[in-house]
Amino acid sequence: MNPDFPAAIHPVTLSDIPALAKLATATFIETFGHLYAPEDLNAFISNARSEHAYHRLLKDPTVRIWLATSQDADPIGYAVAGSCKLPVVNLEKNAGEIRELYVRAAFQQHQLGTRLLSAALEWLNLQNRKPLYVGVWSENLGAQRLYGRFGFQKVAEYDFPVGRQIDREFILKQPLLGRLPSK
Repeated sequence: MNPDFPAAIHPVTLSDIPALAKLATATFIETFGHLYAPEDLNAFISNARSEHAYHRLLKDPTVRIWLATSQDADPIGYAVAGSCKLPVVNLEKNAGEIRELYVRAAFQQHQLGTRLLSAALEWLNLQNRKPLYVGVWSENLGAQRLYGRFGFQKVAEYDFPVGRQIDREFILKQPLLGRLPSK
C-alpha cells in the first residue's frame, strides 16, 4: 500500500468525458463483469457508462465527478457524487450520495479509493449535503469496509438491475457529515 502514489485527482471537464466513459466501462467490467450474461452487461454499460450518461451528469449542477490519473496521465480511477437518487424511505431533502467510485484493479492498493472518496465527501460537505448515502453490492466486502471506515452503516437494501439480472444492493448511510475515516 502506497498512500503517496503519484496520482493526480481533478474535477472532470467536457474534454475528459471520452476517457471517463472508457474507464467507467473498464472498471465495471473488471469488478463485476464475471457476474453477468454478456447481453445484460452490454445493456447496462451502453446506458449507464456511456459518454452520453456522463455528459448528462456533468451538466447537472447537483453532481460533481473526479478523475484520478497516473503519472503518464492515464485515467485510473473516478468518483461521482451528488444529490441522493437511491430509493431511501423518507429521504431527507438535502441528502447526498456517493454515486460511483471505481479504481482500476492494478491501482487499488494505493489508497486512491480513499483519496477519491475524501474529495467527494469534501465537496458534498461544501454543498451542505446531509446525511450521505451510498449504494453498494451486497457481496462487495472491500467497498463496504472502505465506506465503514468513513462512518457509513447499512440502513436498507434494494434491487439494482443490470440488464435483466437483479442484484441485491445495500444502502449505507453516513449520519455525520464530513466524518474522517477510522483506523
